Amino acid sequence: MKRSDYAYDLPEHLIAQAPLAERSASRLLHLEGGSGNLWDRMFADLPSLLRPGDVLVFNDTRVIPARLYGHKASGGRVEILIERLLDDRHAWAHVRASKSPKPGAELLLEGGYRCRVTGREDDLFALSTDESGPSFPDILAEIGHMPLPPYITRPDQVDDRERYQTVFARNLGAVAAPTAGLHFDAAMLERLDALGVRRAHVTLHVGSGTFQPVRVENLDEHRMHAEYCEIDQEAVDVIQAAQASGGRVVAVGTTAVRTLETAAASGSLQAYRGDTRLFIRPGFCFHCVDALLTNFHLPESTLLTLVCAFAGYEQTMAAYRHAVAQAYRFFSYGDAMFVTRPTE
Repeated sequence: MKRSDYAYDLPEHLIAQAPLAERSASRLLHLEGGSGNLWDRMFADLPSLLRPGDVLVFNDTRVIPARLYGHKASGGRVEILIERLLDDRHAWAHVRASKSPKPGAELLLEGGYRCRVTGREDDLFALSTDESGPSFPDILAEIGHMPLPPYITRPDQVDDRERYQTVFARNLGAVAAPTAGLHFDAAMLERLDALGVRRAHVTLHVGSGTFQPVRVENLDEHRMHAEYCEIDQEAVDVIQAAQASGGRVVAVGTTAVRTLETAAASGSLQAYRGDTRLFIRPGFCFHCVDALLTNFHLPESTLLTLVCAFAGYEQTMAAYRHAVAQAYRFFSYGDAMFVTRPTE
């Protein structure tokens, strides 16, 4: 299939610019894969769509305040988006400036902090901090801004530090939130626990590449950006116990899907730690995931191709047209979908 097959018309006013007052107050579009049946629900209805013994798989990555502002020694303004922290002193980052800084250039940041460019690979710059000065985690904690997606046109605010973060976030490293998880609050998790729904956690540090459009018309030519992911043996055991007792594996977000299916590439789920470039599109054979909770995704994006692979192309695109017609809120701070596979 082609990139243009995943285009759809989206009025700009449907792109959510801020979260709702309550995390769990969003709407929920229920799509039955295969049949294409649709139900307009509320996120509060999620427990009615789950069964005792099902396991929800959450991505527990934590978003870092990855955006920094400053200037070059020559005076030109720079904007830095940390893509990956290699350790406390070294990072890969996107650097926006009127003229790209060269290796050796010093970047002077807000608050008197500084870092240095040590190299470049494709679109990413290697940055380091001096051993005698503050580390990157310290700098980000002090002056970093939350890296809101490009389609959110307002500056980040203090509230975004908490709301652009899931309540179960614990492993620092993402530069974008696993947005399906943003709908959960403590009360919802307690309801699901009382229902007998199990929980497992994986980690995928979402990179800024998640917002990059597919630039080639032929999807076979698209190369996925690398993202670090991890699933430990404890999570594998919880998931396999649920499967053995007839429970479904419900991935919370496309990042959880990609982690699980990367770890199950051999046909059975195994512990895994490393990068993934898994590109899921129609024709993909799912080995692990039975149902998916997800937000609405950008047109012509790899995340939309994943949902189409999961629920069926025609069914998914029809669901998106329905969501537009019913004025659902789209993207990171928007509404959610609950999607089952055609085999259901």
